[in-house]
Amino acid sequence: MQEQIYKRLSRELNIAEKQVAQTAGLLDEGNTVPFIARYRKEMTGGLSDEQVRLLQDRLIGYRNLERRRAEVMRLIEAQGALSEELRKQIEKAATVTELDDLYRPYRPKKRTRASAAREKGLEPLARAILKGQVNPQEEAMNYLDPDHNLTDIASALQGASDIIADIISDDAGVRKKLRQIYGSRGRAEVMKKDTITVNTYDDYDDYTEPLRKIKGHRVLAINRGVKEKALDLKVALSEEEALPVIFERYVGSGQNEACRQLTETASSDSYRRLIHQSLEREIWHELLETAVKRALVVFKENLKRRLLVPPVRRRRIMGWDPGFRTGCKLACASETGELLETVAIYPTAPRNDHKGAAERVLQLLEKHRIDCIAIGNGTASRESEAFVSGLIRDHSLSVEYTIVNEAGASVYSASAAAQKEFPHLDVAERSAVSIARRLQDPLAELVKIDPKAIGVGQYQHDMPAKELDSALAGTVESCVNSVGGDLNSASAALLSYVAGVNTAVAGKIVAERNNLGSFKSREQLLGVSGFGPKVFKQCAGFLRLPDSGNYLERSAVHPESYELAAMIMEALELNPEELGRPDAVPDLSETAVADLASRLNAGEPTVKDILQEFLKPGRDPREDLPRPVFLKSVTELDDLEPGMTLMGIVRNIVDFGAFVDIGVHQDGLVHISELADSYVSHPLEVLQIEAVVPVKIISIDRERGRIALSIKQADPEND
Repeated sequence: MQEQIYKRLSRELNIAEKQVAQTAGLLDEGNTVPFIARYRKEMTGGLSDEQVRLLQDRLIGYRNLERRRAEVMRLIEAQGALSEELRKQIEKAATVTELDDLYRPYRPKKRTRASAAREKGLEPLARAILKGQVNPQEEAMNYLDPDHNLTDIASALQGASDIIADIISDDAGVRKKLRQIYGSRGRAEVMKKDTITVNTYDDYDDYTEPLRKIKGHRVLAINRGVKEKALDLKVALSEEEALPVIFERYVGSGQNEACRQLTETASSDSYRRLIHQSLEREIWHELLETAVKRALVVFKENLKRRLLVPPVRRRRIMGWDPGFRTGCKLACASETGELLETVAIYPTAPRNDHKGAAERVLQLLEKHRIDCIAIGNGTASRESEAFVSGLIRDHSLSVEYTIVNEAGASVYSASAAAQKEFPHLDVAERSAVSIARRLQDPLAELVKIDPKAIGVGQYQHDMPAKELDSALAGTVESCVNSVGGDLNSASAALLSYVAGVNTAVAGKIVAERNNLGSFKSREQLLGVSGFGPKVFKQCAGFLRLPDSGNYLERSAVHPESYELAAMIMEALELNPEELGRPDAVPDLSETAVADLASRLNAGEPTVKDILQEFLKPGRDPREDLPRPVFLKSVTELDDLEPGMTLMGIVRNIVDFGAFVDIGVHQDGLVHISELADSYVSHPLEVLQIEAVVPVKIISIDRERGRIALSIKQADPEND
């Protein structure tokens, strides 16, 4: 059966069956996805970590399907009902839904009208009516039995009809065809409940849309409204469209008129009372599952972009957590993120202490040689920005400032980890430190926060918790391992996402580091309590020592390949001190690399990766991504007018568009139809988180705080 799974995955993922089998084998051995993707390319055929993770998810799904198949086969066989034809149908079933349909007639059921009729011995009557060659009235007389409360023909025929309805509702073929018709002709019909007065769901009051057209974000919104008991939902399909499917199978020319009428009546009853309610739940659940999967893709992509925002290195930064009544909390951080000082100032309402705040900020800028201010984008952000920009202008300061997305900062600042790191600071002061560090190294700071709190998702609070946590943890793990970690400075939070390292092991690494002062080599990790060879193999290549005298320890070359790296250096006549100098490392052609790998009896992908590391150790993939921007923008919603063109920063991407920060308290929405002149199937095709884009204001709903924007209509040159 494994071979069948591998063949199916090969077709679906468009990769060789050998790649599937070998990657599955590596996963079964307990290897992590980052390790497999980075250090086992010869076996995977160069699959990316996303491809390996997708293969892993589907492999689990198909193995679960096979387990369910075996279970269904066993349960039916135990009842003595497993015919050869049914066995073949079960073996061909491609989904759990198909398997459940086949098992449905044999599944233990609660007491129903049909089961009560069967207990009275009426199933033979029902079968005879379905065959259609009897006189139902006369045949029913044979089943009258006062002991079973069958004293008249009408009761017997009603019981037989209930059994016929049950037989039809359990028919896997009927259900499969009806699902297809629901998918092509069914409709979602939504009504807002009369008792609901809030306008949150006004857009879905008396709302109808074909199921084949409904978008995932609308499915999620409707589902939330149903859960909150604000909306009523029906999945509708007319009987005129549904009943022919049943009639085609159960109402035939071989039946006499009386049997045909009874079968038609039972068919209608089966559809109304049994089939529709069941398929309504199943189909909506399938739509919801699809919507969740799509939303997870968007969430993961947005999260990845947010985590991989390039760091602002070698800058002394003032983190600014804005506020009104409680003031603005400032935290000054050194180039390495070390906290230098925290203070509170009150330049905003109600105190409006502009003079005192200005004096304190100027003093801090000079004292700590601050050259950059990171302002959180929360409450009072725009008022703080206006104050900072005015201060820079009035005093001709060389300091720059930027707006930093502070989503989740409050979650971190109230966490046990933050309390342990800064026990003497209050929550707002910790938040200011986090804001400063987010600019210095977003990844290192954001890994301390539950990914759900980073604020880049779509209906994330409606997602199944297990699926959401798994998907987001995988994304964070992918990002952390693509960048790597400094073994002597990475936090326990970051280390816990390194391949093979869990929270407990991360804590032990930090404890050992504190005990040693610093690690001098990767090999010392083996001295950490509970840190065995298996964990070392998975994580060693992703943990680096940037200050090591051994070039390979600074690189992403895995310790298992140090010997090979030495052989490559010897073959190319390279000295260790020349590594890292692109001019000293020869640029080999594909043929030359293949020849070198052959001579050294090594894998070509591994040789390529080592040569890349010789050019630049541990290259940071964030270097190629958009960098943080320093902008000055308007400060109030009242400053905006339709027709204005502004520069904005993409803060979140969802199925129906993108939310763009244009410098006011409320992000504006660029609907998907306003992204480009050409057709865009999803915003991720043309945008990414933190991108800077020109936008034109289309409309402003000041009462609801909504701003409609357009990218395709924006023309900064003519503003």
